[in-house]
Amino acid sequence: MRAPSLARYDQHDTDNDPEPNRHADLLFNIINRRYELKPTIVTTNRPFAEWSEVFPNAACVVSIVDRLVHHSEILVIEGESYRMREAKGEAATRLGPRHRTRRSSTVYPGDRH
Repeated sequence: MRAPSLARYDQHDTDNDPEPNRHADLLFNIINRRYELKPTIVTTNRPFAEWSEVFPNAACVVSIVDRLVHHSEILVIEGESYRMREAKGEAATRLGPRHRTRRSSTVYPGDRH
């Protein structure tokens, strides 16, 4: 079976699913078919240690993580989320000057100085 040339999997699709193991099995099949054949990029806001919470009772979680980290480069990006900062700014604008918070001192690419 050929590895898919492009696959998109969104964990938000599993948030209220009564069968989260089905999604873990699907993700395992995707990762397993691409393993050592095609590059795979995964973005997540959860560390691998918490993936068993995302896919509770799924026996394949260790295998998924094992295949993902083998031959991989892991980039950890820390700091305030750009989207979160933008949402806070929009909320402050809607609520007015009384509810504004101090601006973060974090500098993001594309910010004007």
